[in-house]
Amino acid sequence: MIRKYKIGNPIETDSVVVDIGLENEAIPYFEKNDEKKELALLLGKDDQVYGLGETVRGINKRGYIYTSFCADDPNHTEDKRSLYAAQNFFVVWGVNSVFGMYVDTPGRVSFDIGYSDKDYFLIDFEDFDAYIYVIEGLDVLDIVKQFRGIIGKSYIPPRWAFGFGQSRWSYMNEQEVREVVDNYDKQGIPIDSVYLDIDYMERYKDFTVSDERFPEFESFVKEMADKNIHLVPIIDAGVKIEEGYDVYEEGVKNDYFCKKENGDKLVAAVWPGKVHFPDFLNEDARKWFGDKYKVLLDKGIDGFWNDMNEPAIFYTEDHLKEVFEQLHDFEGKNLDIESFFNMQGIVGGLANNDEDYRRFYHEYKGKRYRHDKVHNLFGYNMTRAAGEAFERLSPDKRILMFSRSSYIGMHRYGGVWCGDNKSWWSHLLLNIQQMPALNMCGFLYSGADVGGFGADVTEDLLMRWIEFGIFTPLFRDHSAKGTRRQELYRFKDTTGFRNIIQLRYALIPYLYSEFMKAINNDEMLFKPLCFEYPQDEMAREVEDQLLVGESIMIAPVYKQNAKGRYVYLPEDMKLCRFRSFDDYDVEVIGKGHHFISAELNEVLVFIRKGHALPIAAPASRTEKIDYSDLKYECYECQGEDYDLYTDDGISR
Repeated sequence: MIRKYKIGNPIETDSVVVDIGLENEAIPYFEKNDEKKELALLLGKDDQVYGLGETVRGINKRGYIYTSFCADDPNHTEDKRSLYAAQNFFVVWGVNSVFGMYVDTPGRVSFDIGYSDKDYFLIDFEDFDAYIYVIEGLDVLDIVKQFRGIIGKSYIPPRWAFGFGQSRWSYMNEQEVREVVDNYDKQGIPIDSVYLDIDYMERYKDFTVSDERFPEFESFVKEMADKNIHLVPIIDAGVKIEEGYDVYEEGVKNDYFCKKENGDKLVAAVWPGKVHFPDFLNEDARKWFGDKYKVLLDKGIDGFWNDMNEPAIFYTEDHLKEVFEQLHDFEGKNLDIESFFNMQGIVGGLANNDEDYRRFYHEYKGKRYRHDKVHNLFGYNMTRAAGEAFERLSPDKRILMFSRSSYIGMHRYGGVWCGDNKSWWSHLLLNIQQMPALNMCGFLYSGADVGGFGADVTEDLLMRWIEFGIFTPLFRDHSAKGTRRQELYRFKDTTGFRNIIQLRYALIPYLYSEFMKAINNDEMLFKPLCFEYPQDEMAREVEDQLLVGESIMIAPVYKQNAKGRYVYLPEDMKLCRFRSFDDYDVEVIGKGHHFISAELNEVLVFIRKGHALPIAAPASRTEKIDYSDLKYECYECQGEDYDLYTDDGISR
């Protein structure tokens, strides 16, 4: 059962697609405090809280504070309260009750889950305006299913997007991309896509291609397509201010850019220097920007990733002027600790400054809103612009699209990747723990930068991360300029990497099938054990093992130098210790606690009782996988007991 409540004067977000009548009585479970702009819930000692999408820390969110205000912050340490997303759905699982809540508000809101007071869950609003959806059901999975039913079906990418993708900031020219593809093919490592970061553009201008670096871009796209390789370019949120640049001139002419209170266009800065931000909340501007993707679609591109759309701001023209004026006060002075840190803070506060988010406005649904009041809708509506345009421009063919920033509702138009992580073992664990909550919020096509984006990866970390990444729908190796090169063929154990990537391709029939069934049935692809085994107290303690689809449980190794790991089985399961798709040992492991060995090149996959795992012979590309001759690894069942979803992989 879903009930809808209203606090203050909420701003519509278009995140819920089902009409639900408003209730007149008080919001259940939480006490409302108008003076504090707060909802408060007394938690039981053993109550647990799940959800909130892409956040730091574990699967059970109790014990910390999380703030929904989409943030361009590449340092995903445990003390961070905001990452790139605002996904305000959670489930409270108590001893005597279980309920879900969606807090639908596009501005800043914090979820203080036992941080200020370990016994209280406090929801603190900057503006006490929100729609509150309270969902009651039989269990967590039932509540998630109901919630997913009111926010609309999740985005479906083309099937080739389940293949392995290689990326780096940046592949600078055609020849470098050719070399990447050729090296993968020479090593027999399957690959489907290569990502183009910002340096493919002409001076970082959206919907342009550098004539110097990619002089025959359309021919090059075809050359790659003939090899069944998809090129996936990046699109950023800021439009370079430059006379003669058509996107800039059209935006100015038609008044599509965000303005300050006095009517002047906001001048901010990102990669190209000074930019204007399209007003993605304005329906006309959204359609205009979305139609711009046609420039690259017409050149044969069939996939994109949207970036810098929190929006990320290096500085605004106004704030930069203020900072230079403030710095004059420090000239010629003896800077003690306080004045030095003060000066450092002034300069360090240039990027993504809260004051800058209060400098500009949006025209949205017939009203004018200051940006910070609708901040969390910006990236969502940038990707919505693309998704709606693809329905017009490519009505029969799916286009790959995923974004860095998101809000619930964006899940209908694209997937997400988890932004600028690091080559840290802790971020491999974070990747594991973020997947269920993303699924709860409707983001099924998701994943993190395998191996880590920032810092220098080690071969063992990359191998272990690949061993987890083969189960995530979005499976991309991405790294930053200036870090160690991260292409798999550059490392010593090329055979090990080839075997694990081939295993991914052998599992694509299962992963794609379970992904599609999860979308069609409003279910989760990734689940913590306790969601399926709610009566098992120990299952609630396990946050480093995941159920993937109906048939399997995975137990990734995420610690340096580990030769295995402890695993808890809530029931007997059949272990497949994969070294490659056709080289694995099997044994039945009984319910309970076990130490399971796992060499660096081994993947632990557990098949649940009464279930089957289809395995294909891998191919060099996703679309070359032969579905007509699948092998089924079963545990107390037959292959025909598994419902395999298939389609042509491309039609809408």
